[in-house]
Amino acid sequence: MFQQGLSGLNAASTQLDVIGNNVANASTVGFKSTEAQFADLYANSLNGISGRNPGIGVTVARLAQQFSQGNIETTNNPLDISINGGGFFRIVQDGAVAYSRNGQFLLDNTGTIVNAQGAALTGYLANQDGLILQGAPVPLQIDSADLAPVQTTQANFQINLSSNSATPTVQPFDAGDPRTYNKQTVIPVYDSLGNEHTMGMYYVRTGGSTWDVYVANDGVQINSQEVMRSVVTNQSVINARSAYNTAVASNDANAIVAARQAYATAVGTAVTAAATAAGASPAALAQIAALYAPATSVGNVASNTPDTIDAAFAGAVNVPATRAGTLIFTKNGLIDAAAMQAAGTTLPFNVTLPVFPDNGAILEIPIAVTFDGSTQYGTATSEKNSTQDGYSSGSLQRFAADENGVIMGQYSNGKSRALGQIVLADFASVDNLTPLGNNAWAESAASGVPQVGVPNAGGMGQLRASSVEASNVDLTEQLVDMITAQRVYQANAQTIKTEDSILQTLINLR
Repeated sequence: MFQQGLSGLNAASTQLDVIGNNVANASTVGFKSTEAQFADLYANSLNGISGRNPGIGVTVARLAQQFSQGNIETTNNPLDISINGGGFFRIVQDGAVAYSRNGQFLLDNTGTIVNAQGAALTGYLANQDGLILQGAPVPLQIDSADLAPVQTTQANFQINLSSNSATPTVQPFDAGDPRTYNKQTVIPVYDSLGNEHTMGMYYVRTGGSTWDVYVANDGVQINSQEVMRSVVTNQSVINARSAYNTAVASNDANAIVAARQAYATAVGTAVTAAATAAGASPAALAQIAALYAPATSVGNVASNTPDTIDAAFAGAVNVPATRAGTLIFTKNGLIDAAAMQAAGTTLPFNVTLPVFPDNGAILEIPIAVTFDGSTQYGTATSEKNSTQDGYSSGSLQRFAADENGVIMGQYSNGKSRALGQIVLADFASVDNLTPLGNNAWAESAASGVPQVGVPNAGGMGQLRASSVEASNVDLTEQLVDMITAQRVYQANAQTIKTEDSILQTLINLR
């Protein structure tokens, strides 16, 4: 007798519970509101369905979550990530896989990207070259190791050499004398350990459309620096440096003095031999000899060390420079490759920069030098653009995910590298996912198996860093529904009250 009203009370109560849960989660990131759906109830007749069956009430047919898109709100955390479109973040904790729209993540003490519950965000990792290694999704871990340096192998100098330039009146070329060249351009280059060096290109007009090109490293033309580089590998010099270090370790003042003088003599002898082979003039050789002559030897200076002795000799070395190549231009001001080849010079110029002093890196930097885009026009000589392909090591400064889920790391050397890629998962029937709480769902037999893919492809949504997807609860709608549910509850209670009054009347019959 009370069945209809009682079922109505239960249904209205359930609807109020649903509305209360929606309102409570109005500020929960990634929350999806739920809607209570109802169905009427009828009793079956032994003789078939009767047209006069009033029904026996209502039942809650389904609590349906609404997977509509929530608003995107910006934040200040680069690990806050929102999904604009379809798909779920794939997260894993203790081997259990779940799916979420809540993109509030952080780094744990191992560098793994996790949510507030400690579940790890999954995706594809990248190798040391930044190549994404696709396969089975794994927890994403940020590699905080330094970016390895890359030695320079190629350089391009884009320059306009004025056709109005005069041939230098002072010859031969000397990197230390600006009167011997028309223009100098420089570019930073890097050795095998990422140490920066300054590669200087010197342009000397020899007439018409022809320019000789000379090279220097760290302000020293490479022939002179090659003399000092060769000393670093001289066995006598190596032995003398070792003896000096032994003397210093013994703390014997006399032994230190003798070892320092012996080192200066060993270096001087090696430098003299190398400079002579490189064509040094008698005056230049005399300047070197003065540095290790007994009376004026740099080994006699108590404050000197092998490094300062090396520097003294490096400042004294001056051998004839050899041009790296010759640039020839057409009458239209462009590089004339055919004329250059006929003259026995071709691009690129293969230049080897000697590294001195010894810093632990490979002591030579071979570089292929091109001049793409260079011209000889009547305008003033000016450098347009110079590039090279090396860089120093760099430490990870920051990282963020792009719309495709690729997590890009930015390093202190200005370079960037992919660290990994976030994956998304979608289902044939998201409505049948099993809610787990904590803004997570699990697949079910009715939802179908997850389809895993990368963001912004194959129907998956785009990602946006430093933002979150807000709850899709419409408070205005929920408050109106709450009023309606309250009225329904009151009406069903009134039905039961009326039924009770009728029953009481029957009982009171005599």
